[in-house]
Amino acid sequence: MSEVEQAEAQLSEIELLASMFPGENEFIVNDQLALAELKDCVEKRTMEGRSSKVYFTVNMSLDVSEEAMVTFSLACILPFKYPAVLPEITVRSVLLSRSQQTQLNMDLIAYLQRSCWGDVCILNATEWIREHASGYISRDTISPNATGSPAPSVDVILTRLWIYSHHIYNKCKRKNILEWAKELSLFGFSMPGKPGVVCVEGPQSACEEFWSRLRKLNWKRILIRHREDIPFDATNDEMEKQRKFSIFEEKVFNVNGARGNHMDFGQLYQFLSAKGCGDVFRMFFGVEGQ
Repeated sequence: MSEVEQAEAQLSEIELLASMFPGENEFIVNDQLALAELKDCVEKRTMEGRSSKVYFTVNMSLDVSEEAMVTFSLACILPFKYPAVLPEITVRSVLLSRSQQTQLNMDLIAYLQRSCWGDVCILNATEWIREHASGYISRDTISPNATGSPAPSVDVILTRLWIYSHHIYNKCKRKNILEWAKELSLFGFSMPGKPGVVCVEGPQSACEEFWSRLRKLNWKRILIRHREDIPFDATNDEMEKQRKFSIFEEKVFNVNGARGNHMDFGQLYQFLSAKGCGDVFRMFFGVEGQ
């Protein structure tokens, strides 16, 4: 299968999923720019100009008992060579413990490797989740609260967004990034220059609000390059254990380049490594850090 044929298969599958999950928030394209690039490449029958993998989420509401309806989210990233290689799929649900989520995802990957290698498989993955997901949830997790009182309304997912921008120069944008992160009680950093990098971590709803505000500003190009959603016990102590950053700050490293606007990537890599995030460098820039 040629690269163009792989792209055509990806686009056909995305269109099929959109038709099969038509409800609001059932099928969400997380990176519209990557989808636009894919459509353009298919139309022009060339892979030139394609720089981002398509990233989307399928949300499925399933009956796991007579009393409970639970949402399972499939975060899907399609590698450029998909379906010749498997997609990156992560299944999450607020009712799954960390070990249950890990086991479910391992079993799903094993199923896809056995049954779907070399063919589009997101729909197969959704069917497998529909049939098997309830078996990974503990019965006591979905039983009614013993006191009859409602469960507390708290975030139980720590989200970490790694945001890539063509550049961040504008002083107002830089001020907005710092003020919004403070307002929403988020942690992480922003790196101005070309390219620009922003990482925010905190409660899922706060991170999504930050991204909603940020993307509405006027950008040449901005996208979520990588997203992490980490379930945790609903306590502040547990969230602090999962965080990589203790504050939100603007990081300005040594600059170089003809205009003096390119940050020193070596210093960025060292900073990320010190925070336990060195693997993200390759996701951003396609090369190993040093």
